Amino acid sequence: MKFSKVLYLLVGLAMIFVVVGCGASTTPAPAAPAAAPAQAKLEYKDLTVCYPQLGAESDWRTANSASFKETAEQLGVKLVFSDAQQKQENQISAMRACIQQEVDVIALPPVVEDGWDAVLTEAQDAGIPVIVVDRSVSADESLYAAHIGSDMVVEGQRSANEMNRLLPDGGKVIELSGTTGSGAANGRAEGFRMNLNDNIEIIDSQTGNFTTAEGKPVMEAFLKKYEGEIDGAFIHNDNMAIGAVEAIKAAGLKPGDIKIVSVDGTRGGFQLMIDGWVQADVECNPLLGPQVMEMALLLANGGTVEPKEQLTNETIYYPEEAEALLPERQY
Repeated sequence: MKFSKVLYLLVGLAMIFVVVGCGASTTPAPAAPAAAPAQAKLEYKDLTVCYPQLGAESDWRTANSASFKETAEQLGVKLVFSDAQQKQENQISAMRACIQQEVDVIALPPVVEDGWDAVLTEAQDAGIPVIVVDRSVSADESLYAAHIGSDMVVEGQRSANEMNRLLPDGGKVIELSGTTGSGAANGRAEGFRMNLNDNIEIIDSQTGNFTTAEGKPVMEAFLKKYEGEIDGAFIHNDNMAIGAVEAIKAAGLKPGDIKIVSVDGTRGGFQLMIDGWVQADVECNPLLGPQVMEMALLLANGGTVEPKEQLTNETIYYPEEAEALLPERQY
């Protein structure tokens, strides 16, 4: 009997202990962690975009700069703009200054293809995506977020096709090339040689650095060196074509004596077609501001540009349509 009472007593104490033990603590159980607030989506007005423009060497480049400035103003984007005066070291310095400022996106129009790995790595380490604009770079594709611009090789191929049409029986041509080492000059030269007929010979090629001022003396030298031999001229941009035509006029030649294929499609190039000096102008569109700003917003919000290589829509212009189209040209 005593044993039973003791047993009942022990069981009762144990039950009291369990009840008290489960509810004795005054410390509340830890609450489930609150969900982290979703990151606010950036708008254009929140963006700071760095654009270290390579220079102002041509009408194309002037139009390109204007496109970025006008687009930034319209959208409310803060644009950090600089002019590198065609010097890579100036562009690199500008990029490093933008990295220090912690801009959201850098849009780089590279003056030449090589030599960008270090500063692109610095931008990547800082978490700043880079969009390569217009010309290309030789750096590893993992170092930049996207490239937008023309396919320079295709432009060269189109130019060769036009020269083949203009010189069906063959002939000798000279080439006024763009800035040495630039993606535009390299690509256009490569594409031109890929598609040029075997009966057309490139007898000389010299850089005019994409400028009217340098294009004129190069053409003067060609005309003296190859007097009476030049049937055609492939000129890498309209500004050099303007300089070349000045030299051709001074030499006493007439429109059409030298068949000219130029690249850009600027108002100056259209006027050369209207006046009979240029027989075809392969378009290279400089108005990239809207597309680049759209990409910048996507990247700043953590998105990716697919495909990484973005091309602009371009065509070829001819003299018979130039006069009608000139009034609507934006550059």
